[in-house]
Parts: sequence; structure tokens; C-alpha cells
Amino acid sequence: MKVNFTETVLRDANQSLVATRMPFSDFEKILELLDKAGYYSLECWGGATFDSCLRYLSEDPWERLRKIRYKVKNTKLQMLLRGQNLLGYKHYPDDVVRKFVAHAAQNGIDIFRIFDALNDFRNIEVAVDETLKQGAHAQGCICYTTSPIHNLEKYVVLGKQLESLGVHSICIKDMAGIMGPQEAYDLIRALKSNVKIPVFLHTHSTTGFGPITYVKAVEAGCDGIDTAISSFSGGTSQPATESLHYALKQMGYTTDLDEKILKRINDFFKPLKAKYVSSALLDPFVMGTETDALVYQIPGGMLSNLIAQLKAQNAMDKLEDVLIETPKVRKDLGYPPLVTPMSQMVGVQAALNVLSGERYKNITNEVKAYLRGEYGKAPGEVNQELLRKVLGDEKPMTNRFADTLAPEFERVKKELGSLARSDEDVLSYIAFPQIADKFFKERIERESRSVTYTIRMKEEYPR
Repeated sequence: MKVNFTETVLRDANQSLVATRMPFSDFEKILELLDKAGYYSLECWGGATFDSCLRYLSEDPWERLRKIRYKVKNTKLQMLLRGQNLLGYKHYPDDVVRKFVAHAAQNGIDIFRIFDALNDFRNIEVAVDETLKQGAHAQGCICYTTSPIHNLEKYVVLGKQLESLGVHSICIKDMAGIMGPQEAYDLIRALKSNVKIPVFLHTHSTTGFGPITYVKAVEAGCDGIDTAISSFSGGTSQPATESLHYALKQMGYTTDLDEKILKRINDFFKPLKAKYVSSALLDPFVMGTETDALVYQIPGGMLSNLIAQLKAQNAMDKLEDVLIETPKVRKDLGYPPLVTPMSQMVGVQAALNVLSGERYKNITNEVKAYLRGEYGKAPGEVNQELLRKVLGDEKPMTNRFADTLAPEFERVKKELGSLARSDEDVLSYIAFPQIADKFFKERIERESRSVTYTIRMKEEYPR
């Protein structure tokens, strides 16, 4: 049996370890070698890369994708898409979702890994449909979590729902690294017995389970796993590519990976890691094993956000209280999986509850929107007292929230005028208006300092 490897160093490893601050210039020279290593796919876009390119790196995320595509001729390029949320933290109208998927495919994305934080698949239907129309690979996600309401039977039902949507494959997304090896074996085996499409597994090394979980998943028939080249593996990132390749090969499985090329790739990234450590961009904290995640189910990125929030309030002494409060808030909200944007929503509310000294004295707008049903259907029953406090006699909506949103793309395109040079610029603005506006204006300033900039970029990286 062959096991497919998806390399995450350009997206999730980058996001998990260095907050997505790796500029294109740092990895440009290794792209052609990555293309020759035998990976099933390179996860290189989506998640927080879009926001980070515009906000911190002064890069056009669309241009980054085109430049990666120009260098990577053969290996599939993969992105993570938050369904109706795209790459932001709210729901966008269907016309925007379709435009975004279409342009992502046209600019180089082959595989769209599409998820909804609540596993409410009404929120991924449009993105999946447009992916299929574009002739790209639609991979539907099941966000994995544990709770009194999450079990094998529920996950099998979700897998069948995804298959009925027409996706080409399923990915189990274990964002907190809390899936144990036996849980992985049982879940993969259950899904493989009930669906006919390939099943992939994504996890993190946060709790130390990662490598063992992957091995048991493969034994159960898992078709592919996400790994990171070893210098950017471990901690809140993924398990190491080379180690899993070696272990699975020893166990009699085959992969398409070239060990000599993997070593050259790792040798390239080693000094980059050292540079990020010396600049304090890579915090040693995220490289450790955090078994508390098994208790609190808090992903690494969510924990970092909580720590930053408490530091800003000079309240780091309250961290343990916030960690204890977090699963209580999650229960009150009906046990949503802790993945963006739900992880931020639950974490911020837990911190507010602790810092204010009274539970739900202050309730965030995001939690209020969630309770109104704007993010989709809660997985379990919501705390009725909290619901009454926010909604009064109003009932939560039961229809899909995006159905209430008016088309937006053409209106925004007209408003932006010449500031937006392409449909991609319009999409960037819709996703992150203030950040994109600042980026567009700075781009004009940069180009005015170098009249050859645009010509050079078109020559080096033609569309």
C-alpha cells in the first residue's frame, strides 16, 4: 500500500511555528527541489498566509501563489479554505465565495481542503460546488474533537454527508493534536468501511501523539498524511516527513518520496530555523510537548493568542484559570470544535469571564452572533440561560446565514475603482478591507521608487 505525503512547511508548519511570517524570499530557492521530492501535494496557501502576506510581509498573496506555481511544475498545490468564511472570520456572500475559489484555481491551486468550524456542511456547499466546476480537487474536512456528543457514529454520518456533496476525498482535521492512536485507527477504519473515496489525516505534534497516531491511521487504511520537513516539525507543527517516511517504509508501505532530496530540503531549512530562533520569531515554547491540550483541547495557535491577550492585560497569573474556564465555555456553546474562528471565540470569551470576575458579564459580539445562528448550527445543545441572556425571546436562525447576505463582489469592485488592479485585488479587499487598502497604497509608493518593478515581476513570473 502506498501512503501519500502532504508537505506543510510552506503553510501550516510556517503558521504553527513562526506565526506565518516566512516571506517568499526565504523559500523561493527551494521550490524546484520541493517539486522533485515526490510529495502528493504541497500545502502552500490559505489558512493565515493570506492575512499575514498583506499585514506583515508586504506581499500580495495572489502574486505569491503565482510565483510558487511558476516554480512548482508537477506537484499539486494545496490550500486550506474555511468554507463560507474563506480566509477571514465571518461569512461572505456566495458570489464572493465562488469568485475566490475560481481565482484561486486559476492562479494555481489544485486541491482545496475545505472545512467548516462547526461541521455544518451547509457552509461548505458553495465552495465545494465551485471547486468542482473549476475542475479542481475538492477535499471535504471533518473537524475532529472529543466531547459527550462526538462519537464514531456521528463522524461516519459526517463522512457520508461529505461524500454525497461530491468531494473527491475526505480529510480528518485534528487541529489540536488530541487524536490518540486507537481513536485514529477506529475512526479511519469506520470511514473506510462506509465511504468509497480516499481518507486523509491531518494532525499536530502538540501532545506528542502525532507520529504514533499517523502509524495507526495508516494501518487502518489511511490514504495520506500531513507532515513537515524535520527542521520545521514537532511541537505545534506536524510530525517529521523523513521520520514517518522511514518508519512506514520499514513497515512495508511505499511512498513516492526521495530520501536524498528530502535531506537537501531539510539542509536548506535548518539555517532558516536558526535565523528565526535568533530573531525570537520562533519561540521555544511552541516546540515543546503540551499534554495539557488533552485536558483543555486548546490548539497551539489558540494558546498563543490567550497568552498574548493575558500579557496585554498584565494578567498572566490568570492563565490557569482561563484554561480551566475554556472547556466550560465550550460546553455552554454546544461543544464546537476548537478551530478558527471558534477557537478564538471561545478563548476570548473564557478570558473575559475570568478577567471580569463574573461569567458572561461581558459577551463578545462574535459569541452573540454565534448564538443567533450566524455561524451555523451548534453541534450540541447550547446553555439555555446564556441563550436567553443574549437573545431574549428571539429564536436563533435555522437557515443558512449566507442566504441573508446580498451579493458583494461587483459593488465593491465599482467602489474601489482604479485602486484595485484586478479581481484578485477586489477579493483581497473584501477579505481584509483596512489591511488591503493600506497594502494597495504602499504598493503604489514602492513602485514609484522603482519604475522597473512591475516589468521585472511580469518577466520573471508570467501569469
